[in-house]
Amino acid sequence: MTEDASSALPDRRRPVHLPLLDADTRSNLVFLTVCTKARRPLLANARLHEILRTEWQAAGNWRVGRYVVMPDHVHLFCSPGTLPASGLRAWVGYWKRLVTQASGEEIWQKNFWDTQLRRHESYGAKWEYVRQNPVRAGLASRAEGWPYQGELNTLYWLE
Repeated sequence: MTEDASSALPDRRRPVHLPLLDADTRSNLVFLTVCTKARRPLLANARLHEILRTEWQAAGNWRVGRYVVMPDHVHLFCSPGTLPASGLRAWVGYWKRLVTQASGEEIWQKNFWDTQLRRHESYGAKWEYVRQNPVRAGLASRAEGWPYQGELNTLYWLE
């Protein structure tokens, strides 16, 4: 690869945050990962789990579907709650601020990772990967046994 070609590639250490590709007849589902600052293990406890659930519901411009809270990051699936969709970056920043205020401590890395799902199959495959995270990390023997997961809204896939 030439130097010119490599300089045109996106910096993979920082997420790109592409705009939502809107399709009138297809679902807009986003897979989101948000990490704690310095990957500190702050999140996997009943108090922070409840704060997250409460603030996701309060920040209603997007709807949170299935999610898993790990000690140092959160994986969730979300979909716009309004049309036209409000900005994902603004929504994430909003609920991160709410969680920080409710918890009384600085929690989050500045950025996050997001991927818009393009097919129904990728939703199922990504969810299976996410729900197995506590098992792979040695935090639970079965995915069903991890207490810091759930689904706030059913996100339907429309073709």
